[in-house]
Amino acid sequence: MAAAEFWYEFASTYSYPAAMRAASLAKARAVELTWRPFLLGPIFVANGWRDSPFNIYPAKGRYMWRDLERICDALDLPLRRPDPFPQNSLLAARVALTLDGEERVEFSRRVYAAEFGEGLPIADRATLAILLAKLGLDPGGVFARAEDGANKARLKAESARAAELGIIGAPCLVTEDGEVFWGNDRLEQGLDWAASQRA
Repeated sequence: MAAAEFWYEFASTYSYPAAMRAASLAKARAVELTWRPFLLGPIFVANGWRDSPFNIYPAKGRYMWRDLERICDALDLPLRRPDPFPQNSLLAARVALTLDGEERVEFSRRVYAAEFGEGLPIADRATLAILLAKLGLDPGGVFARAEDGANKARLKAESARAAELGIIGAPCLVTEDGEVFWGNDRLEQGLDWAASQRA
């Protein structure tokens, strides 16, 4: 079976529609998808940015929000701008990293739905606790694992790995042969490429 990695950042606007369609698109192509949460902050800092480029360059930001409105309308996804933007995604990423398989996928999708579908603050432990409880998970236990020193180091390593792979934004699909496809609008192309690598 072909495989690919789906790299995503919870503060990323375009990762929202991508996360909502990635699993079904991968299944249709018989591509096994590994979900890889990471932080864009270190990559932005390496490029001299201390904020989202959508805030640094207002014209780009205005375009992005309108573009996202069109995309979400087409996919019948609700959209509410979170305030502030970007949201602090550190805790959500740490939590996602403690989960495996479908639990990580479902938690991640619910984080995006809460953040961009309802405008809820994902840096708020109460928001994440509700999402975890709805998945039948013990929020206290998950938070304890998420904030363990080893997990914190693991997230740093994941973010460093993203930079090593040549990831410059989110979402990104990385195929087994090392090709990087950046953006929600490259998701199908990346999955098609991954499927074409099948032995």
